[in-house]
Parts: sequence; structure tokens; C-alpha cells
Amino acid sequence: MTRAVKYGLILLAIAAGSMLFYQKIYIPKTTYKTVLPKRGDMDTQVFGVGNVDANNIYIINAQTGGKILQIMSDEGHWVKKGDLLVKVDPVDLPKLLEEAEISVQKASLERDASTEELKSLKAQKTLALITFKRYERLQKQAFASKAEYDKTKADLDVIKAQMKATNARIEAAGIEIARAKKNVEALKEKLSRYMIYAPVDGYIISREAEAEQSVLPTQPILRIVDPETVWVKAYIDERLGGSVRTGQEATIVLRSQPYRSYKGIVKRIEPQSDRVTLEKIVDVAFKTLPKPFSINEQAEVHLVTSRLKNILKVPANAVVYQKLIPGVWVERNGKAHFEKVKVLARDKTSVALSGIDENTVILIGSAKEKALKEGMSVHL
Repeated sequence: MTRAVKYGLILLAIAAGSMLFYQKIYIPKTTYKTVLPKRGDMDTQVFGVGNVDANNIYIINAQTGGKILQIMSDEGHWVKKGDLLVKVDPVDLPKLLEEAEISVQKASLERDASTEELKSLKAQKTLALITFKRYERLQKQAFASKAEYDKTKADLDVIKAQMKATNARIEAAGIEIARAKKNVEALKEKLSRYMIYAPVDGYIISREAEAEQSVLPTQPILRIVDPETVWVKAYIDERLGGSVRTGQEATIVLRSQPYRSYKGIVKRIEPQSDRVTLEKIVDVAFKTLPKPFSINEQAEVHLVTSRLKNILKVPANAVVYQKLIPGVWVERNGKAHFEKVKVLARDKTSVALSGIDENTVILIGSAKEKALKEGMSVHL
């Protein structure tokens, strides 16, 4: 083989390799997807992470110490206001209450007997008074002796004394009835403390005691959440929190349900920020409460702080930054150029911006293509 032929083959191989590189590597590396801006509406959002919490969590405890006889409900159960939740052993209170009620009955019977006795004495007094007055007239007319007169007077005085004593017994019986009734009321009130009822319609989130366990006064037994006050306590960067207002709409995503979102509303902005993380605390309530729900479950919150109308939007990956300046790559005469833009808002998939028009062809780069540079050749 002559030297000329050898060089020719080498040149041919180089040309073939160059062509292959150009078509298989260079062109794919410099061929970019494009997108045109589209007009539409966008909600501007603020993002925060927090935990499911509630404004009203009721701690159900024993008002007096004792042994738990029965717990009527359990974690994860819904209860109605007034439902019996816990029975605590009242020990001898029922017997003491029975004795107190018997004391009321006894005193009432004694008062009734004394009242009947007083009626009889009143009748006797009426007769004795008539007899005394008759003998008083007869004695003045000398038809009756002094002894007979004195006897009728003494009989009348005895009856009066008996009536006075009976009235005292009636009064004493009344006092005893009042005392015994107060004792009954006190024992009933004390006994009621051994029966614990649900203070609200709610959801039991924890059970902290068991039957046959002895508890002290104020020791927690159950915890109940008022479902009307369940919300997410979200933490939002202070730099973004200034646009948050009560009444703004929100979207809540629970960690246990990442593919489902719940509608919410800002109920309260707490007046103190977290001094360590420099975050505002925002309480976002559920419009429709998930059932069941878990207190302390992590949740993401997206707050709608404003709504932009008829603005230009591009995919989020179309916006890039050069030296902290936002912009997009555009194609002009087969060349890439960095076009500065102003970012107006963002959501999960799009960016609203100004600085370009609807006919601007925007290049979308990816890891498969060469990194875009000012003035480089691009294929569409």
C-alpha cells in the first residue's frame, strides 16, 4: 500500500469519525426542547411545615383519688358530650348516702308525728280553755270551789307547755331535715366525682390509665380533642410570613397521605416567632377534618397569599439564575442568549414573570444536553 493511499484512508476515517461525532454526540448535546410563555392566573403561595395540633385538648382526670373500676372508651373513639367515660370506685360513699337519706326520712317522720301531736294538743287546748272559762265564771258566782278552778287552770297550762315543747320538736325536726338534706346533697356531689363524663363532643387521642389502676386527683386518664379546633401549627420563614393574613386559603398535605390534599384556612397568627429558627407560627384549620387524624402528625401547608390574573407563566425549570439574577435562555438566530426577567410569583410547577413576551422561544436545558452558554450554537 502506497503512502498516499494510507494517508487517504486515515483522512477518510477521521472524516467519518467527525461526522459520527457531529451527528451522534454534538447535535444531540446541542438540541434543546423549547417552550413558549402562556397567559393564565396564578395563586402566590407561602410554604410551611408543621404538625397537627388543636386549640382545645381536654385532659380527663379523676377529681378525687381512687381505683378505676371501668374505662368506657378508648383511643381513636369518638364520644358525645355527656357520655360516661370513667367509673372510679366510690368505696363506702353509696352506703353513707343511703344512711343520710334514711336520716332525712326519719326526721321527716318525727316532724310529721309532732305535727299530728300538735293538732291534738290544739284540740285539747280548745276544750281546756272552754272548761277553764266556765269554771272561772262559776268560781266568781260561788258555784265552784277554788280547787276546781285551779285544776282547770293547771290543765290548760299543761297543754300550753306541751304545745310549746311540740313546736320545739317540730322546729328541731325541720332543722334536722335541712341538715340531713345538705348531707345528702354533699354526698351526691362527692359521689358524682367518681363518675366522669365527656365535657364535649370529641375524639379520644390518648388513654393514660387502665382499669384496676389507682389514680391520684388530677392524674390524666384520657385526652379528648375538640374536633372543631383541630389545625396545623405551621412554621413559616419570617421573610415570607409578612404576607400571611387570617382568613387566607390554604392547602394541607399530611405526611400519611402525601397524594391527597385538604382545604384549609388561616385561623390565627401567633404573636411570637420562634427565636431559634426565626419562623412565624401560623395556625391553619381544616375546612373538612380528616377522619381519623393524628395529633402531632407532620404536615405541609401551602398558603395562598394573593391571586395574579392574566400573567405570563413558564415552567419552573425554565428560570435559571446567573449571579443571583433570574432569567431564561432564549434562541436567536441559532444562538443561545440569557434574557433577564422579573419573577412575580411561583407555585409548584410554574413561575410567573415579566420581561419577555408571548412569542419568546425559551430553551429548556437538562443534564443530557450541554450546559447553555451565552452565544453558543443550539439546535431546536
